[in-house]
Amino acid sequence: MAGATDELSLVFHALADPTRRAILSRLHSGPVTVGELAEPFAMSRPAISQHLKVLERAGLIERTTTAQWRTCTLRTEPLDEASVWVERHRGEWNERFDLLDEHLRTMKGETP
Repeated sequence: MAGATDELSLVFHALADPTRRAILSRLHSGPVTVGELAEPFAMSRPAISQHLKVLERAGLIERTTTAQWRTCTLRTEPLDEASVWVERHRGEWNERFDLLDEHLRTMKGETP
């Protein structure tokens, strides 16, 4: 994602891809090796590595190396921050939809 450097943009960019969301879902149950993460996907190891780089850059995973094993761990803090952002804006969006609904009813001659 060229140009985007703020944390929230990186998180939403990472979540926009179904493969990356599947990787995060897999990590929900605990740390997993890169090889285990790659197993269910019909793609090359370099492609998986690229997805992991995006997730790592967004702060959604942490990669560690122990001997020959590379393990990925889910980090939930960025997801919490994205959730807070969505919730903060949800009220405003709902209010705007309510106003639009009221306006459309008025145009139809209905009483709100």
